[in-house]
Amino acid sequence: MSVLDAIDAALLLELQKDARLPNKDLAERVTVAPSTALVRHRALRERGVITGYRAEVDLSAIGRPLQAMIAVRIRPHTRDVVRPFLEYLLELPETLSVSHVAGPDDFLVHVAVTDAEHLQRLVLDSFTGRREVAQLHTNLLFEHRRKGQIPPA
Repeated sequence: MSVLDAIDAALLLELQKDARLPNKDLAERVTVAPSTALVRHRALRERGVITGYRAEVDLSAIGRPLQAMIAVRIRPHTRDVVRPFLEYLLELPETLSVSHVAGPDDFLVHVAVTDAEHLQRLVLDSFTGRREVAQLHTNLLFEHRRKGQIPPA
């Protein structure tokens, strides 16, 4: 676990608002010298606190307006089956994210597709046809929002 001081925490909050913020503006918002902001920002990346930068994409604008969560139970639930299945899920172009979870289901797969027919094909062709898939259920997402900022603990 990485311990963050007030400056690191403030930098993280600002970078979560806008990761493309120029260093000069970042330093100004956190009220530190630009050199301090630069060194601290670099250290946050090197320590693995900041793991990357991504563009947020409007799924409707790229032709995939329908989102769903697919809960999957696999059998057997062993390391030899879990790892390859997880990699398989991440290779599907419809997959946005995958969570390996505890409870009645083993995976939650967030997908985005063009329409209901595409979702049906995905479920039938890419999930139920696999021998390790014991059960699944699909929930359509009416709305999905990502929290903009996550404050450090």
